[in-house]
Amino acid sequence: MIRALFICTQNKLRSPTAEQVFATYPEVETDSAGLGNDANVKLSTEQIAWASVIFVMESCHKQKLQQKFRAQLNGKRIICLNIRDEYDFMQEELVQILIKKVTPYLLR
Repeated sequence: MIRALFICTQNKLRSPTAEQVFATYPEVETDSAGLGNDANVKLSTEQIAWASVIFVMESCHKQKLQQKFRAQLNGKRIICLNIRDEYDFMQEELVQILIKKVTPYLLR
């Protein structure tokens, strides 16, 4: 089972879209969170411990994640998707980009 955690800033558009898209994949569990103070779901140490792979939307998220949660990230695989904050929730273009970029990491 792959436990995929998707992270963006506010947990309103990109990461919840990814969580929903990949929740239907076999052998994949998903969750999402944000790193911003106003995030719908703020990232927790429990989510990091749960995840087998962490996907961040931008390199600034990876940097912030490593600064804020360095001790909890020991050995965690972090993948930067390089998807800028310019899409709406479940926007078809975003969904297609996510499928193209994330699916190879979820296939065994």
